[in-house]
Amino acid sequence: MNHTVLIVDDDPTIRRLLQKVMLSNQLSCEMADSAEAALELLQTRSFSLILMDITMDGMDGFAAVEKLRATGNTTPIIIVSGKSEDFDTLYGLELGADDYVTKPFNPIILGAKVKALIRRSEQSAGRSQVLTAGPFRFDKNTFLLTKDGEDIPLSSKETKLMAFFLEHPGQVFTKAQLYRQVWHDDLVDENTVTVHINHLRAKIEDNPRAPRYLLTVWGLGYKFNK
Repeated sequence: MNHTVLIVDDDPTIRRLLQKVMLSNQLSCEMADSAEAALELLQTRSFSLILMDITMDGMDGFAAVEKLRATGNTTPIIIVSGKSEDFDTLYGLELGADDYVTKPFNPIILGAKVKALIRRSEQSAGRSQVLTAGPFRFDKNTFLLTKDGEDIPLSSKETKLMAFFLEHPGQVFTKAQLYRQVWHDDLVDENTVTVHINHLRAKIEDNPRAPRYLLTVWGLGYKFNK
C-alpha cells in the first residue's frame, strides 16, 4: 500500500465504512474524528488524499478545506457529506475541494473516484517538479534555485518561501498565511516573516530596496510577480 488516505469524520461508523472501502482498494488510511485533529495531523504528515465530512462538532469541513487551501496545502480532497443540496456541492468545490460525494454513497464509485484523483494528482506532480517564473528556475527535487542560470543559495525557510511563491505567482498572501505555510504554527510571528522576506529579497532582487519580484501589497501582505 503506497498511498494513504486521511479520513475525517466524527461518526465512528462512517469512519469504519470508509476505511473498509479504502482497504478494499489497496489503500491504507488514517482517521481523524474532527477537523481540528485533521489539521493538526496535516502539519506534520502528508497524505495522498483526504476524505472530509462537513457537519462535525467544532470546526466544520468547509472551514477545514478553506484553511488548508489558504495555507497552500494541495492534497486532493473529496468531501463526503450528508448535505446534498447543489449549493453545498458548489460551495465545497469553490473552497478548493476536488470532488463532492453525498451520503449514502456507492462504495465502488467512491473507490474509483479516490483512485482516479490520486492518479491525476501524481501525474500533475510529475509534470511540475521544476518551477519556472521569469529568470528563476527552482528544482523541487534538489531544492536548487537559479536566476538567469546562476545558483542562489537559500536557507531552509527561504527555500520554502520561494517555492511557495513560485507555485502561486500573482497571489497575495498575508503574513499569517505565510507563517502557517512555512513554519506550520498557528501562533503567528509576523516579525519573523518580515525578516525572512527581507533576507530573500536580498538574494533574489537586483535592487532589494526597489523589489521587482517579491512585492509588498500594502495592508494585505506579499505576492510574487513573475
